Amino acid sequence: MTDTWERARRVLEAAGIPPERLARLTPLTGGTYNSVEDLRLTDGARYILKVAPDSEGLRHERRLLVSEAEFYEGAAHVDVPAPRVVAAGGPWLLMTACPGEPWGDSLHADEQLDLRTELGRLVARLHRVTGPGFGYPSGALGALAPHWRAAFTGMLDAVLDDARRYRPRLPRPVEEIARTLRTAHDALDEVTTPSLVHFDLWPGNILVDRSTPRASIGGLIDGERMFWGDPLADFVSLALLGDIRKDEAFLAGYREAGGRAEFDGPALLRLALYRAYLYLIMLTEVVPRGGDTGPDSWVQEAVAPELVAALDHIEELSTRS
Repeated sequence: MTDTWERARRVLEAAGIPPERLARLTPLTGGTYNSVEDLRLTDGARYILKVAPDSEGLRHERRLLVSEAEFYEGAAHVDVPAPRVVAAGGPWLLMTACPGEPWGDSLHADEQLDLRTELGRLVARLHRVTGPGFGYPSGALGALAPHWRAAFTGMLDAVLDDARRYRPRLPRPVEEIARTLRTAHDALDEVTTPSLVHFDLWPGNILVDRSTPRASIGGLIDGERMFWGDPLADFVSLALLGDIRKDEAFLAGYREAGGRAEFDGPALLRLALYRAYLYLIMLTEVVPRGGDTGPDSWVQEAVAPELVAALDHIEELSTRS
């Protein structure tokens, strides 16, 4: 506790905030990579401190906090509720706190529908933000690319290399997976604008503010997986282990706010590629995380079949085209 307390004081000082104002430090759980701490000050102010680990992770995870800061800057441009960066110092990021708690099961059906529609509008606004090129702004996999195909195939190659290195339990051999993914690469050429993609918008990263009679979205958090790419990629985590086409409330809000959500053959191929990418990450990351059998058991039961389904879908759609 002493080490984290002193680190938090140093961060506050670097941010121009008197360190003696730190009154309470609470570690937050739920993340899988960076450590997160809730800092409360004597004047009631609240900040979130995120610190990168010393341990090695997957290739794309280097300098994740750079991407996270980029996401929050983009969200601010389109007035989407999200943390705002207070200060950054390489392995740490200090940001404001958003109101609310992670989206849970206590919301009743009408609230769920209203919030999904609101979320659709917010995500459509995020996707209006465009970047200078395609890929991870952190530079973890190299410089931004001028074309989405080059960027995303590089992202796929990186996680496949991680799988070869860490040898996770995969439902199919790595080289067989790679061959299947290559059959869908042509569909990536349809994407010509590098849009802001969060890529981790599962309910745990969506805060719901219930401080008023009508619940609303208080913030979209944990933007560390952000990249510049195809807006369609966000639909994977937004319907984690499911099908976004069934989320009529979200799609209604998304389209209402100007988002494009068409599911023709090339779009379905790209969506299957993005599903495969995320599920490969989820299956591979349990090895360098060094977790117990719980997480590994869950990903085998829940995620591995979804990777197979995505690969089968790619094979089916590629055969038709």
